[in-house]
Amino acid sequence: MTKLTPKDEEDLRKRGKSLQETEEQLQRIAQGFAPTAVRRAATIGDGITSISESEAQSLAVAYDADVAAGLSVAKFVPASGAASRMFKPLHQYAGASADERKAMESQEPWKTFFGRQNDFAFADKLHALKAKSNADIVDKILSDNGLAYGSHPKGLVAFHKYADGSVRTAAEEHIYEALEYCMSKGHSLVHYTVPMGMEEEFKKTLAPVLSKTGGKVEVSYSIQPPSTDVPALETDGLPARDNDGHLIFRPGGHGALIGNLSKIDADAVFVKNIDNVAHGRLMQQTALWKKVIAAFGLLRKRMIDSILLRLDKGEQSAVKEAFDFIDRELKLNTLSEIASADFEKQKAYIYGILDRPLRVCGMVKNEGEPGGGPFWVEGKDGRLSLQIVESAQMNLDDPNVKKIVNGSTHFNPVDLFCCLKDRNGKNYDLKKFVDPDAGFQTHKSVNGKDVTGMELPGLWNGAMAYWLTFFVEVPVITFNPVKTVMDLLRPVHQM
Repeated sequence: MTKLTPKDEEDLRKRGKSLQETEEQLQRIAQGFAPTAVRRAATIGDGITSISESEAQSLAVAYDADVAAGLSVAKFVPASGAASRMFKPLHQYAGASADERKAMESQEPWKTFFGRQNDFAFADKLHALKAKSNADIVDKILSDNGLAYGSHPKGLVAFHKYADGSVRTAAEEHIYEALEYCMSKGHSLVHYTVPMGMEEEFKKTLAPVLSKTGGKVEVSYSIQPPSTDVPALETDGLPARDNDGHLIFRPGGHGALIGNLSKIDADAVFVKNIDNVAHGRLMQQTALWKKVIAAFGLLRKRMIDSILLRLDKGEQSAVKEAFDFIDRELKLNTLSEIASADFEKQKAYIYGILDRPLRVCGMVKNEGEPGGGPFWVEGKDGRLSLQIVESAQMNLDDPNVKKIVNGSTHFNPVDLFCCLKDRNGKNYDLKKFVDPDAGFQTHKSVNGKDVTGMELPGLWNGAMAYWLTFFVEVPVITFNPVKTVMDLLRPVHQM
């Protein structure tokens, strides 16, 4: 691989990247990534906790009590993704010939799309544009002289309409949802990661709903830093460059947001994708289970903090309690040599396992949705841990892996509750808990060139690989993603 030039170094400085990091990333791309060593799927009773309705109600009450006692709560919403993938079918239609369009219109899903256009939340705005044909409807939805949904962030797309005639975008719905379970001392913080240059558009969209809350919700924003973009390689193995000789960089994926998350100052943080938001009529059920996973995590966080604080004071009686917790809750059998070691070695061992950020991940029954799932994964030290693993991280050509995946019962809806602070109330440096080997190669066409890049370890995959992880089953009704525009016609997104 050709070494980077002084001109490259100058470009890197402007981007906020170091030469060493860029060279390491190019090396990783060239070498590829070893597949994640999945050993078995996490299931109910083996990595996933099932909670009864009565237990759920009790946990929700416990969470409300914690909030009333002063627990500070925030919501983190990755919203930097464009809606282009959501409207990919419309882009395909727009690029088709007249004959191809006619054939498409006679088949599903296009018959439903055009036949039910009044059921979309953006229907009134679309009608005001006076589209005269199906092709004109698609153009008005996508183009900048229409709704501009072809280039807008997904968070600014109108998702739901209500009986009073009001319409809510995805970003607005997250505000209303935060009011249900993310309040502390009458106040809530919602943080959006947004595309560069779109902060003002989000502020403009959210201003009316924030005004209605009477100042109860505070919104903050951040962007995915250019320093987290990653380089690429051309087919000849050399660094990919544009026509002016500058290195080509690509966004590093949602794993790049771990730095954004680490800056949230709250005792408890909920993480949820921008497109997974329910119509208002379903929010009570959604809020209940957010409270459930929060209370489940807070109970374990208190146990851990108590153990570590006692160890800080030199209380040897905390050792057995720590070992019991590690064995019972994390399913890690304490090493025999540690069980008989002296207090200082035992304390160091316990700190190494428990002194970490904590997350509880809601898991829904697998109903065929694309995405990652919960698995037991073998680490470099030979020990198993619970991880969320994407299909791109696994060798699905391996019959054993394929069998494990096919036997998986649950799916990751990105429904996280996180504790980011240590026992002394100081935020963890989340970048220290990332597994750098958990990324994966990507293959793209950039400016007509085929390039190989990489995605950084995903936000809820490798970027949280070394967190304390718990999986809890949550009802499917709490998972309402909008991956394509047609999903907005599902009953859960209608009045």
